[in-house]
Amino acid sequence: MKLLQRYEEAVQRDDDAAVVALSAEMDEQQAWELEAHAKIILSKLGISNFSQSVDELSGGQRKRLGLARALIMPCDLLIMDEPTNHLDDKTILWLEEYLRDSKAAILLSTHDRYFLDCVADSMIELDRGHVYTYVGNYGQYLEQRQARLEREEASEAKRRNLIRREKAWIQRGAQARSTKQKARKERYEQLCAIEAGKPIGEVEMFDTSVRLGKTIIDIDDMAFGYDPARPLFQHVTYHVVKHDRIGIIGENGVGKSTLLQVLAGQLAPTAGTVTIGQTVRFGFFTQQLPQFDEGMRVIDYVQEHGHFVTNQFGQRISATRLLDQFLFTEEMQYTYIAKLSGGERRRLYLLRLLMDQPNVLLLDEPTNDLDIPTLTVLERYLDTFQGVVLVVSHDRYFLDRVVDKLFTLEKETWDRFYGDYSEYLEEKYSHHQEKKGEKATAPSITKTNITPAKTKAGLTSRQEEELRRITEELPRYEAMLKGLNAAIAAAGSNYEEVESLLSEQKETQEKVDALTERWCELEDLKA
Repeated sequence: MKLLQRYEEAVQRDDDAAVVALSAEMDEQQAWELEAHAKIILSKLGISNFSQSVDELSGGQRKRLGLARALIMPCDLLIMDEPTNHLDDKTILWLEEYLRDSKAAILLSTHDRYFLDCVADSMIELDRGHVYTYVGNYGQYLEQRQARLEREEASEAKRRNLIRREKAWIQRGAQARSTKQKARKERYEQLCAIEAGKPIGEVEMFDTSVRLGKTIIDIDDMAFGYDPARPLFQHVTYHVVKHDRIGIIGENGVGKSTLLQVLAGQLAPTAGTVTIGQTVRFGFFTQQLPQFDEGMRVIDYVQEHGHFVTNQFGQRISATRLLDQFLFTEEMQYTYIAKLSGGERRRLYLLRLLMDQPNVLLLDEPTNDLDIPTLTVLERYLDTFQGVVLVVSHDRYFLDRVVDKLFTLEKETWDRFYGDYSEYLEEKYSHHQEKKGEKATAPSITKTNITPAKTKAGLTSRQEEELRRITEELPRYEAMLKGLNAAIAAAGSNYEEVESLLSEQKETQEKVDALTERWCELEDLKA
């Protein structure tokens, strides 16, 4: 690489003698191929100005430059830490293919579960001070991990039973004088000292949001551009409704984060209007962390706005309960912020936002620097969240798990898609194949190929995905219905509030009925 740099500098100086000498040296070391390879990788990672100074690059561009440097250098072992951060979907797909074709061994740490599924063939898990190894990709790891946890639970049940028996023996007042009795007492103490394994994700979730009115965000023919003559997006029209779960996708630089800022009222649209409802309370989780007081303890930072919050269903939730919910143990709650890792700080920042009781969450790349257990907790929290979620993310698994519609941004244009990210990709790919004329023609129906229309037992892939989504959504709406019933009972003689709640209860009940009916239909088809 240093040889290439010297050659480029000689060309810029118009030093013909040096260019000739260095060209010969590059021929000898076959450096021309390395140069072409380097430029291809830089282009794929979104860096096209090869002579630009590193000092002029943004933080995201520097991260991609670091990744390019690692990919370009020949090696036997490639080590990568969160390689998909700051990459758009198209670039991640290219990186997956590049790594699959690589002959080097790869060791990577990432929260991107689809990326792991594609690239990894073995997994190492660090859990409660222990290291576990698994053969297979992320999906296979989940199955093997579940089996391990079940074995641990069985062992823990046996340990508890043993402790019960040994405790009963000790409480009978047996004299521990003989060697045998002393040994039994020591065994009891050892059993009590063993730390019980506690799998992550078993904490009850509590929604902190306050109620939303009928008007949330109304977007009418809106456009925005830092240069009005060159809008990032235009003609955006959408009426945000309760319980919307919207993902915002597009390549780097098309204005995804900017769109969130416009919706939050931080930037004024250059055309059209954005109307915010009076009851809307935003929680804007940005990519940049706030300035923390390093000398403050975690619990004090979260409690700055109060020790408790009361949500729209009258539930009183303590700051310590929320911290526990987001994997801050009792010991960690009294740790100084200065000792927290980057991922733990992002988790703390998110918690602080939730203590402000937002009912519209704007999440800008929320999965960056969060580990998979924390992502699982965030996904479970969003399942119970009664407000609106708009999220910019490159994490395809997270989008599939959380959203049910997409805003797609391309140069100066926007569109919407009803469905999750995988469904969007499937439809986009099928349209691409149709344009290329590669779509397989449907088989003609003749007596020879009609195998008496095997009323196909089983579901299509799309129906399976619909069933999965209904299974996830139904508990959320049922919990919402339960909360509304409690809120109606608590409203007493406040007739205006009761009327509003009854209207919402009716809508929610209709949604539950429709989902239940469709769930039954799909289950019948499965049989």
